[in-house]
Amino acid sequence: MLLKKYFTANFIKTLAFLLLIIGFIFAFLLDLAFGSVAIPMQEVMQILLGQEVEKVTWSNIILKFRLPKALTATLAGAALGVSGLQMQTLFKNPLAGPFVLGISSGASLGVALVVLTASVTTPTLLNDLGIITDFGLVIAASLGAASVLGVMLVVSRRVQETMTLLILGLLFGYATSGIVSILLQFSSKERIQSYIMWTFGSFAGVTWKQLIVLIPVIVLSLLIAVLQSKSLNALLLGEAYARSLGLTVQKTRFSIITSASILAGAITAFCGPIAFLGVAIPHLCRSLFMTSDHRILIPSVMILGAILALVADLSSQLAVSQMVLPLNAITALIGTPVVSWVILRRSSGKSF
Repeated sequence: MLLKKYFTANFIKTLAFLLLIIGFIFAFLLDLAFGSVAIPMQEVMQILLGQEVEKVTWSNIILKFRLPKALTATLAGAALGVSGLQMQTLFKNPLAGPFVLGISSGASLGVALVVLTASVTTPTLLNDLGIITDFGLVIAASLGAASVLGVMLVVSRRVQETMTLLILGLLFGYATSGIVSILLQFSSKERIQSYIMWTFGSFAGVTWKQLIVLIPVIVLSLLIAVLQSKSLNALLLGEAYARSLGLTVQKTRFSIITSASILAGAITAFCGPIAFLGVAIPHLCRSLFMTSDHRILIPSVMILGAILALVADLSSQLAVSQMVLPLNAITALIGTPVVSWVILRRSSGKSF
């Protein structure tokens, strides 16, 4: 009887994985097919296979604009989902997200320092220097996120209590947000508008050149997260239990923070701050697979995260005719019900 239940449970999980993979492929193709110009699915497949299509413009739209955007959405959903899962396990907090350590605020500060302090009267010089175009904002956001990450890694070496680290991370986030607010107060309307547009979040601004940098960073960090599965499982049962298994908790915590911060920081740098996905996706996967085993959760979070990011991107384009909605508005509509559900479950005494 127990053996039968074991095989039934494994069959259900395998089936769920297959459905997630099919869902991802379907969402990816839909994101390529729909937009301001609708392209038949058959033509999309021919373009991806390198075949000639009826209209050359369709090929240009897919290969130059929509394919990089869809790949970016895939990477962003997977990265934010895994980062959120790592933070929720490390801090044992169901509402912890990938930005609890102030990484997002650090990236925002880096962008704010460049965009809000740039002189409106010298746009040509700024463009020539590449400060506001192409990799400019990415570099600024990366430096901001890396600065906060560096501070948090130093602190993590000295602080024993995980909750203390969480509080310090939130304080760093509040401090950097305060500096951004001061910069906004003294900036011109044009600069404020540019900064606000960045905070809306978008997968569309990432080019093929930027993907050459983004893909290796995200893939490597995701592989590190996969290798951390056993350590994360041990931490679920408490740091004392993890130590009894021979786990060096401080080194493990350092590794988890590094991996999660790089995932969150890289996506924020390239796409802007994408809200809610990192908090919502791990809970959806826990409910879908009815497990807390990170060997199952991490790959499922990657796939489901990619699906929801692609759906959010598609929804932002199709919700209103001839207009693209802010990506964060869509992710908030996806994430808010999930976070509300988590809070209600916690209030009823159920664990996450």
